[in-house]
Amino acid sequence: MKILLIAMSGIGDTLIATPLLHELRANFPTARIDVLVMWAGAKDLLEGNPHVDHVWQKNFIKDGALRSLPFLLEVRREGYDISLNAHTQGRVAYRATARFIGAKRRVSHAYDNTRSWERMLIQRTVPEDYSVHSVENNNRLLPLIGARVMLPAHEMELTFTPAEVGWAADFATRHQLASRRCLGLHVGSGGTKNLALKRWPLDHYIALLKQLTPTQPGLTVLLFGGPEEQQAHARIRAEVSSPDILIPDSKNLRQAGALMKHCHAFLSVDTALMHLAAAMKVPNQIVIEAPTLNPTNYPHGNRFTLVRNPVVNGRNLDYYRYDGGPIKGTDEELTAAMASVSVEAVAQAVVESLSR
Repeated sequence: MKILLIAMSGIGDTLIATPLLHELRANFPTARIDVLVMWAGAKDLLEGNPHVDHVWQKNFIKDGALRSLPFLLEVRREGYDISLNAHTQGRVAYRATARFIGAKRRVSHAYDNTRSWERMLIQRTVPEDYSVHSVENNNRLLPLIGARVMLPAHEMELTFTPAEVGWAADFATRHQLASRRCLGLHVGSGGTKNLALKRWPLDHYIALLKQLTPTQPGLTVLLFGGPEEQQAHARIRAEVSSPDILIPDSKNLRQAGALMKHCHAFLSVDTALMHLAAAMKVPNQIVIEAPTLNPTNYPHGNRFTLVRNPVVNGRNLDYYRYDGGPIKGTDEELTAAMASVSVEAVAQAVVESLSR
């Protein structure tokens, strides 16, 4: 049997789908299980996963439909028996991709924008549920392919090489993280659609660090991120005078995850790195409420402190649903909403977390 898990919507969503991969392996121990992802970072997270036989990766947004066609034809030629579209792939394009690949049995969630004619694309669906985590939404696909939940727990899974663990341990030793409190920080977010507007303002992060670094002795701050955050990190370095703000030179997300195991706390909005920190069980996780946060994408399996957004204030689904659309609101409205989370509120949450 050949099974394809389609998990193209985001890097964090791919990490959230790893418990489903484990369930698929438990149900079908001799099957070939492959994964189709869009982002290179998602493929990176799946490297070494013992439940995955092959990862297909193609940036369809960058390459466009025409240049992606030979790739999709190659995937189609594999002749998959089953394909599953993992939560949160609400756009019809994801279901059309499943139809083009043409597995004999194709299953997905039914979203707000799913229409009756899409039965031609996906044969069986289960309604998505915004009241439960995406991990649970994914498990609800299993009965549609004749499988069931077999595992007693569902943790997000990452497999490290000895070199990646060694790199993180060496970094921690060189910077004496064992004898200090370590705060991981991610200032970015996804960049598709208008998701950059869910970021807490960089000015606020800078003000926070200016307040924390002189008042919290023994604190080291690690700035996590990739090339997209380089400019923001450079500005932080230029405006906050502290030798205890470090930018790890991690080469991939697995190295970043290995290093997160040495953190005492982690601060971000809902991003792929938030999910990575949750997977690494970073204690004292702190999440700034953004319009895109809801129970489906809370840090799974990890306790966290939520810093409420006075504007959003729990009305997240009024702003954002998994229908392929952007966050609702003008740029000015969304920028103001994120700016409404005060530096003082975040600082209080961080200080309380660091004291635990």
